[in-house]
Amino acid sequence: MNLPLYEYSLCIALPLMLFFGAYFLLAPTPDKAIFSNYLRSRRIMGCALLLLAANYAVHFFFEVRLRNVNAAILMNLSTYFLCYWLFSSALTTLLDRFYITRRRLRFHLSAWVLFTLLSGVILLGLPEGAAQRAGLTVMAAWLVGYGLWLARRLILAYRRAVRLFDDTHSDNIGAYIRWMSVFTWWAVIFGVGCGLLTFLPDRYIFLWILSSVPFYIYLYCSYMNYLLLYERVEQALEEELPAEEEPAAASDDPESPDDTPDREARPLHTDLAARLSGWIAADGYLRPGLTIRELADALHTNRTYLSEYIKATGNGSFRDWITDLRMEYAKRHMLRHPELNITEIAEAAGFVSPSHFTRMFKTREGVSPSNWRKLQGEDGPVL
Repeated sequence: MNLPLYEYSLCIALPLMLFFGAYFLLAPTPDKAIFSNYLRSRRIMGCALLLLAANYAVHFFFEVRLRNVNAAILMNLSTYFLCYWLFSSALTTLLDRFYITRRRLRFHLSAWVLFTLLSGVILLGLPEGAAQRAGLTVMAAWLVGYGLWLARRLILAYRRAVRLFDDTHSDNIGAYIRWMSVFTWWAVIFGVGCGLLTFLPDRYIFLWILSSVPFYIYLYCSYMNYLLLYERVEQALEEELPAEEEPAAASDDPESPDDTPDREARPLHTDLAARLSGWIAADGYLRPGLTIRELADALHTNRTYLSEYIKATGNGSFRDWITDLRMEYAKRHMLRHPELNITEIAEAAGFVSPSHFTRMFKTREGVSPSNWRKLQGEDGPVL
């Protein structure tokens, strides 16, 4: 082993882990009830980071890797298994406040104890040889499979949240939680990599330690940035998630989806189409922050029925439908008002920012708004 390189890498990683873990546990959040779930998530993540820091500290101060390789591998496997659960729980609870239950807690803690005991028997109880290697292969496969299973659950929760936001909000709320998806895939690669590095020859161990530095810096920055956006995301979840559980029979609206689908379906669709046409003609879609619940209230109809109607006729989510309407308005506005710049056009069309408008426009049209206006024969000012 290259001992100086190994120790230097621990000196870099350990202080960062201690700082991040302590900050997540102790740093204050805005004094609002809505941030309680964020604080719980961050504290769970802080516990995970401090647990990993304790692992690093034992390696650094007691040189376990040099004294007993099998004991070091056992400590790493046990630590990773528990941290997989803590990491996934911390992130999943940001999207589902009811995710952590006593039953889940008992199940995962029991699995961790069983995994640690079996790993200990294999590493410390079996003599080196084919039997031990086979046992370690099984435990490594268990660890990787467990991590992938937890990652899959988190990705599914993320995708459900994004679909919910797209179906109910005109703004791209899903962009605020995209870091969770990025971090999850990075965590899968990092976690599997760390598991493999545990079994590598000693001279490569410093790679396991140094690889953690950018990983945890990204995590820290993501949590800090999300604090600025969390309130809006949580409000969107609070507004819409209960609505999915409302019994359809509780609605007195004749357009409730609880009605027989064939019963006067055509007149109902025709009536809703007429009301939507009037709303579109009045440019109601230009208001920033519009939600499908607000639109349903304005049209005096059922929110679920309206969502299904938009998906059937608009070939997309509520957000896609609103974006298309705003995009067509922006095109008309650019041609009618060449004196307006792109920032003014984006604001008039209801987009949250000029950069978001430009990005969406280029995705749909293949050119920037400024170039599109020039191609239409207009020489309006550009951003």
